[in-house]
Amino acid sequence: MSYLPYAVAAWLFIIGLYGVITSRNLVHLCICVSVIQSSSYVLLLAIGYRTGRPAPVYADIPAGTPAVDPVVQALMLTDVVVEVTVMALLLALAVQVHKRLGTLDPDRLRKLRG
Repeated sequence: MSYLPYAVAAWLFIIGLYGVITSRNLVHLCICVSVIQSSSYVLLLAIGYRTGRPAPVYADIPAGTPAVDPVVQALMLTDVVVEVTVMALLLALAVQVHKRLGTLDPDRLRKLRG
């Protein structure tokens, strides 16, 4: 069992989290959130992959042959759909903030509090 995919997932999560914490632009913030979401892709692939097992297409393999878990693949597809939706929402909010206030800098948005 290799721990490399788990290390890559953790590394992507940490890099994305660092970008979120230090971001000074809302679009950059959205990209960093996307990097964090990519870490979940790597994690799901690492959990679902089994060495030497075929894809879960059961038409060409004999009954009882172990295959890669298809549930993890379905979860990954769901994860992709969720990420696209979240990115669309965050980028739409960034566009509206820029239209109304003329800036994408989160520090300059402090005047909205009140």
